[in-house]
Amino acid sequence: MNRNNVYILEDRGLLYINGDDAKEFLQNIITNNIENVSENRSCFSALLTPQGKYLYDFIIIKHKSGFLLDCEKEIIDDLYKQLNLYKLRSKVEILNLSNEFVIANLNKEKFLEIENSKNKEGFTIKFREDPILLDPRSKELGARLVINLEKLYLSLKKLELEVSDVNEYYNHSHELGIPQIDTRNLQDKIFGIECNFEELNGIDFRKGCYVGQENTARIKLKDKLNKRLFAIKVLDGVLSSEEITLENKNIGKLLINSKNPFALLKLENKKFNFDENLKCGDANIKAIKPSWI
Repeated sequence: MNRNNVYILEDRGLLYINGDDAKEFLQNIITNNIENVSENRSCFSALLTPQGKYLYDFIIIKHKSGFLLDCEKEIIDDLYKQLNLYKLRSKVEILNLSNEFVIANLNKEKFLEIENSKNKEGFTIKFREDPILLDPRSKELGARLVINLEKLYLSLKKLELEVSDVNEYYNHSHELGIPQIDTRNLQDKIFGIECNFEELNGIDFRKGCYVGQENTARIKLKDKLNKRLFAIKVLDGVLSSEEITLENKNIGKLLINSKNPFALLKLENKKFNFDENLKCGDANIKAIKPSWI
C-alpha cells in the first residue's frame, strides 16, 4: 500500500460508551482489559457468547470521558442491542455516532511521520484533536483516524493523503488473515480463540471474568485449540460448498464466502500445512499463511 494513500472505511461504525460505570461495564463483558486503554493506547477486543463463541469484535478507543467502539457497521445495531441487554442498572449511556464520525486508514510509515507517534500496536495520539492509532491487531494494517465527517478532508489535505480504492485495504487485511467484512457469518459458529484473537492482541488471559471466559481459558490452558480461522485463496473454480476437503477428507468449513473468503480449518499436531491444495465445491483453494503464525 502506497504511503500517501488513505482509505475511507465507510462500512465501519462507531458506538460511544459513556457514564460513571462505563469502564466497569465494559471490563465485565469484553475479552480484553479495559484498564489498558488510555489516551495513548487503544485495544482490540470482542464480545463472546457465554459458551465462548464469537459474537462481535471491535477496536476500543478512549474518547473524552468514555470509549469509542469501532466495529463493522452492518452489525452495529445488533451490538447496540446486545450492550443494552447487559447494561441493566449500570450508569452507562450508549450512543451510535456512525452518522457523525468516520474511520480513515493510512499507511504505517505515514503514521510514524506524525509528531509523538510510536511504532507500537495500539499506540494512540491526537491529530488536530482527533485520535489516530496504529491498528492494535497488527501494525501492518496501518493506522486509523477517527474523525468528524466535517473535518475529514481538511485533515487529509494537511496530511497530504490521497483517497484510494478501499478494496486495496481489505485485500491487504485478507492477506494478513484478519477478517473485517461479513463477520456476522462467524457468529455463534466459532470460538473466539479460534478467530486468532490471542495472536491479534484481542484476549487478556490475566484479567478477571468476562462473558465466555470459562471456555476460552479452558481451550487455552488445556491446549485444546484444534481449529483456526484462515484466509482462503481461490486458485480456480467457484466456491460452491461450505465443506472443505483434502483428499476427500473433511478438514474444515467455509464461513465467509465473499471476495475475501475465510474458513475454519482443522489443525494437525497444532499446525497446518499451507502448501496443500484443498477443495471447496468446484474450487481449488489454498489457505493463506498469516505473518503471525
